[in-house]
Amino acid sequence: MVRREKGRVDVIFANAAVGGLAPEGASATPEHYDKVFNANTRGVFFTVQKAVDLLSDGASIVLTASNAHYLGIPGFGPYSASKAAVRSFARTWAAEFKDRGIRVNTLSPGLIDTPILHTSGRTPEEERAFEQQMIGMVPLGRIGRPEEIAKAVLFLASSDSSFITGIDLVADGGMTQL
Repeated sequence: MVRREKGRVDVIFANAAVGGLAPEGASATPEHYDKVFNANTRGVFFTVQKAVDLLSDGASIVLTASNAHYLGIPGFGPYSASKAAVRSFARTWAAEFKDRGIRVNTLSPGLIDTPILHTSGRTPEEERAFEQQMIGMVPLGRIGRPEEIAKAVLFLASSDSSFITGIDLVADGGMTQL
């Protein structure tokens, strides 16, 4: 349908995030692992695989990873590993698609005020305490806004980043850098 109606695709933005706190290490369930990897990794892989033939030469692929792949966060093993896999896909695809001028990059957000931040089943008091604890880990002293991430995606998708491929743009208020 896309090929028939539009002829090509100039940008793929593969943005998937399922995760949340899981039992640590050996007590994590196969169901949790499969749910996280199927959404965060398998979904991204097959989205790009199915769409790559529609991409115009010089197109851009932006994949959402996470700053969690840099950190050792207890209880987030499957999530962090799935986002590290997404980062690896970006490097591999950047090499594979370079002859067509297709740029592939990841964006690794930190704490962003989206629904995934509030899916742990905590009480309102626990939620406020959790947010304050998380904010304390961010050098800029706040949670990021979705529009800030959208602007970073737009940069990576646009010709403003025409000499950038294979990178991971970390947008986490300095959390992994300072």
